[in-house]
Amino acid sequence: MNAVGYVNTSLLKGFNLVSNPLDNKATDGNKIKNLFASLPAGAQVFYFDGTKYSIAAVDEFTGAITGDAAETVLAPGNGVFVRVDAPATVTFVGEVPAGSLSNPIPKGFSIKASQVPQAGKASTDLGFPKAAGDQIFVFDTAGNKYNTSNVDEFTGDWDTEPVLQVGQAVFVRTDTAKNWTRSFDISK
Repeated sequence: MNAVGYVNTSLLKGFNLVSNPLDNKATDGNKIKNLFASLPAGAQVFYFDGTKYSIAAVDEFTGAITGDAAETVLAPGNGVFVRVDAPATVTFVGEVPAGSLSNPIPKGFSIKASQVPQAGKASTDLGFPKAAGDQIFVFDTAGNKYNTSNVDEFTGDWDTEPVLQVGQAVFVRTDTAKNWTRSFDISK
């Protein structure tokens, strides 16, 4: 069973950590230039590959998204920084990922999100595979700062378990590569 829908993600003025919550299987549908085509002129999208950023920007004259990151595929469960000069909304359209899902998390820093468009506590509700020493950095756009959650190296528990919203991405820092797996049945 496939479920198709849309998710509206509100952006505040400044930098926002945003995820792709749906799988747009249309030709090139998950490319940054297509996912963020509705952004206003001057908006920028910053894709982090684990070592550096590449950028795509909305041209003020043509409205086209160009730059190093424009052709980058942003699969569900991955995220980017989006910078806008005024509040805006980006609408994602596509299928809800379902079945046995796996989102690889590399060692070090990465921008990740739940592959399923659900809100909830990172591990308790969304299945994030926490391990001692892991950190999740939730970006607070209004405060222009990160709120950090840590997994205690002795107890294996969160100091404060982060809560993720649909369409929200976070920075993850981990000492070992792993997979964020989920089994999701749309009919339930």
